[in-house]
Amino acid sequence: MGPTAWITIITFLVTLVFILWRPKGINEAIPASIGAIIVLLSGSVSLSELGIISETISGAAITIMATIVMAIVLESFGFFNWVAEKLAEKAQGSSIRLFWYVNLLCFLMTLFFNNDGSILITTPILVMLLNNMGLKNSEKIPYLLSGGLIATASSAPIGVSNIVNLIALKIVNMSLISHTAMMFVPATLGLILLVVLLFLRFKKDLPKSVPTKVTGLSLPNYHPLKHSSMYASGNDRTKFMRNILLFVFAVRLSLFAASFFAIPVSVMAVVGSLVLLGWRWAYLKIPPSDMLKKTPWYIIIFAFSMYIIIYGLNNIGLTEWLIGFMRPMVTGSLLHTSVLMGVLLTILSNIFNNHPALMVGTLTLTNMNLDPLSLKVAYLANVIGSDVGSLLLPMGTLATLMWMHIVKKGNIKITWWKYIKITVVVIPPAVLFTLVILYYWVTWIF
Repeated sequence: MGPTAWITIITFLVTLVFILWRPKGINEAIPASIGAIIVLLSGSVSLSELGIISETISGAAITIMATIVMAIVLESFGFFNWVAEKLAEKAQGSSIRLFWYVNLLCFLMTLFFNNDGSILITTPILVMLLNNMGLKNSEKIPYLLSGGLIATASSAPIGVSNIVNLIALKIVNMSLISHTAMMFVPATLGLILLVVLLFLRFKKDLPKSVPTKVTGLSLPNYHPLKHSSMYASGNDRTKFMRNILLFVFAVRLSLFAASFFAIPVSVMAVVGSLVLLGWRWAYLKIPPSDMLKKTPWYIIIFAFSMYIIIYGLNNIGLTEWLIGFMRPMVTGSLLHTSVLMGVLLTILSNIFNNHPALMVGTLTLTNMNLDPLSLKVAYLANVIGSDVGSLLLPMGTLATLMWMHIVKKGNIKITWWKYIKITVVVIPPAVLFTLVILYYWVTWIF
């Protein structure tokens, strides 16, 4: 290998170390962008290739940012605080019922928005709720850890719930509808198994009971409508929140309609977020300008920079080496393809983080001249490994690292060892089960 190849490889490894380490809490986009600049200067990625990279990630980045904007708008409506109150109310004093409601909430949040948005919005609400309930530290862990795992893993059923999934969809030229048709049932069944395993593991740690009502819930911008004369009664408030939820659901469905009619998915996502911003402006008199500050724009910089680095690794021959390594995995039966590729991406995601792992894995698959069905099965197995298998270690996903940071800020202690003691029991069987179900579902239907 020449100097360019060595510079690219070393830059990739050093960038990963700084992303996972984050000294002094620096944003992960900073080491990623520095790494991308070094890769560009090394010559492993040309300036002309930046256009290809921009085209690949732009739609995914815009879609994810639009859904995060929608989540921020819902927070200013007080939606999530309202949900926290409803969780306590619906649990009816049962810690077991609360466990299932928490995980259902995390699943739906990721499905309606995305995994990063789900972690950023739902985790503070759960921390606030559990602290308000006066539970012990050990009694809070089952709800927070299971919720965090489910929120992150729930990006597998539909491709639009994770930015790296959307980028990979673009690379393999697979539609959102096709991804969902092949993946929703296997991934959802895998999530059900995962939450059942989590419940069995945590059952003895759950409190005997939980309060039926909570008071004093507060977050920044806490529910401006709660004391409004327009929504003074509980019924009016519930009706308003239901209408918002129905609108978000309609926007989600519009993404699939756009995919079917070959309309850019990002267009519908942006339209949905603009309508919701206008709705908030009309009712709360809050102009959209606050989104400039609240929206995590660094996600676009991070995704763009990481893809430049991965593209550099591709150009220096990494995918050619991986093709020789991975070809035996995808040239046998589809069952072997599903299981072996999923396990490989699980390993790579926990070593290198799931973002670069899925990008490298997907780029490699596109250069293997596979038949369409084998390519799709291998790609979907990659997604399962990067979205679910990556949860084995905290450093497997950025969402998990963000989750641990939020939990720590809430004065709840969950060590890496405590995390791994749980995940090592529940993640491997859930991943293998999902990969096998993927094979049977795809061969049965397609």
